[in-house]
Amino acid sequence: MDGNRIKTFDLNALWRAVALVGFLLAIVLALPGHGNAQQGLAPKAVQSEAPTGGAVPGEALGLTSDTDYWRAVRSGVQGNVSIPDKKAGTLIQSEGEAWRSIRNGPLSLYASWALLGTIVLLGLFYAIRGRIRIEHGPSDKTITRFKAVERFGHWMLAVSFIILGLTGLNVLYGRYVLKPLIGDGAFGFITQVGKYLHNYLAFAFMAGLVMIFVMWVKHNLPDRTDVKWLLQAGGLFSKNLHPPAKKFNAGQKLIFWSVIIGGFSLSLSGWALMFPFTTHFFAGTFGKINMLFGTELPTVLSVLQEQQLNQLWHTVMAIFMVCVILAHIYIGSLGMEGAFDAMGTGEVDLNWAKEHHSLWVEEHQGDIHQGSGDRGTPQPAE
Repeated sequence: MDGNRIKTFDLNALWRAVALVGFLLAIVLALPGHGNAQQGLAPKAVQSEAPTGGAVPGEALGLTSDTDYWRAVRSGVQGNVSIPDKKAGTLIQSEGEAWRSIRNGPLSLYASWALLGTIVLLGLFYAIRGRIRIEHGPSDKTITRFKAVERFGHWMLAVSFIILGLTGLNVLYGRYVLKPLIGDGAFGFITQVGKYLHNYLAFAFMAGLVMIFVMWVKHNLPDRTDVKWLLQAGGLFSKNLHPPAKKFNAGQKLIFWSVIIGGFSLSLSGWALMFPFTTHFFAGTFGKINMLFGTELPTVLSVLQEQQLNQLWHTVMAIFMVCVILAHIYIGSLGMEGAFDAMGTGEVDLNWAKEHHSLWVEEHQGDIHQGSGDRGTPQPAE
């Protein structure tokens, strides 16, 4: 009997051990990832026919690349949406990071250098040359330089640009320069008021730009007298050396065309910023440049990319214009005796006019008047 009990006990224990091993093996086979490991042992023919959800079998990228895919997504390709907000058609637009880095980095830095450099150069010129005086001294006669309508167009353009320049510089540098001095509240109020002034006075600037172009373009076309004026630097660096000039000399013509071309470009980019996502100036411009010069600039830009390029270009042109106008203000006020009268009263000293615009004086003898008498009565020229 003892032998039979031992055999029965051993048999039962064996079955329990087999059952336990089978249970553990089933658990191991059911663990995640084990099937994938087993799949690696399958024949290649079976692997190639296995469903992959449209992807290349074997976890390969094939002809696609995650890098290329996300580069395309991050480039901000414009899609189509039915809602008015067209920028919603851009899923991801990482150029915003690049735009912010450029605007707050090299653009702000180089712009500050340009402004400071212009002021320093004008200061050095004044220290070396001094104020350009009327060589023969003021006379008792004047000549009509600009009529009332001309002065109106000039001052409308000038005043609007000064306000636009100051409010624009506040947007670029105000938080770093002005905000620490006057506090958050005052800075916020000034910036908000400046925003409205900037938006609405932009139309006065455009109107003034059109006025001076129509009135003065025929006087600012290049001619032979400009060559001699440029070769002598207009007599700015030497006394008793004033090359002949008509109504506008070569230096004034450079200012005029800088203002017209720069102001036109500034107006276009400003218009695009005031009416966002409605223009495609850069895509069209890049296309023309590619056609003319064989370049490969992008011609398909999303509306957000257009706005970012508009803002950067608007800033560049604004800084350029500020530097040009600073030089213009200097030479028309502190830098040259008698120059401000041209846009102040419209009447300039006759000796001043002969020294700087001798050819023009010869053509307008009838506009000479007695300085202290009735300016409506023409006086003979000296």
